Amino acid sequence: MMRLPANKNTRVAAYAAIGAAAMVGAAYASVPLYNLFCQVTGYGGTTQVAVGEAGEILDREVTVYFDANTNRNLPWTFEPAQRSMTVRLGETALAYYTATNDSSVPVTGVATFNVAPYKAATYFSKLECFCFTEQTLQPGESIEMPVLFFVDPLMDEERRLDDVAGITLSYTFFESQDGGSAAADAAP
Repeated sequence: MMRLPANKNTRVAAYAAIGAAAMVGAAYASVPLYNLFCQVTGYGGTTQVAVGEAGEILDREVTVYFDANTNRNLPWTFEPAQRSMTVRLGETALAYYTATNDSSVPVTGVATFNVAPYKAATYFSKLECFCFTEQTLQPGESIEMPVLFFVDPLMDEERRLDDVAGITLSYTFFESQDGGSAAADAAP
């Protein structure tokens, strides 16, 4: 058992130092813990990453809407190839997004994503996605980027999701801080 200092001031200083160390540790752990929490629960529209097919395909259909955004500092044009598609629960579907580097230098971007409504996020699973890795585009280059996904048939068993007829998959591209992009260096 730890012995407490006899002097009250020393004891208060020891408690303050322990409290400060605990707060610094909590600050460093908060982002990874929050990300883990979002991945497990689907909180904040975080989708699931699937390792295999959904299995059973149901008759129930949902319309998946596709949204694309870019951070104002990223010199790209980014848009979905289609605005929506109707899929059956459990059915694997393939959608495409197009990105174009509008600058005169190579730019590396990374996409973040979410699903709305949030309550459906844990049932939206991606098998393959451009958002899993950074994307580097040469000056003026355009690429098509696929998303292979399904809506889990278990969604049909959740009564609180009976009203969900549409799901929006939204991406926002940011310039990668680690990708060695020259766009920031070339900016005036």
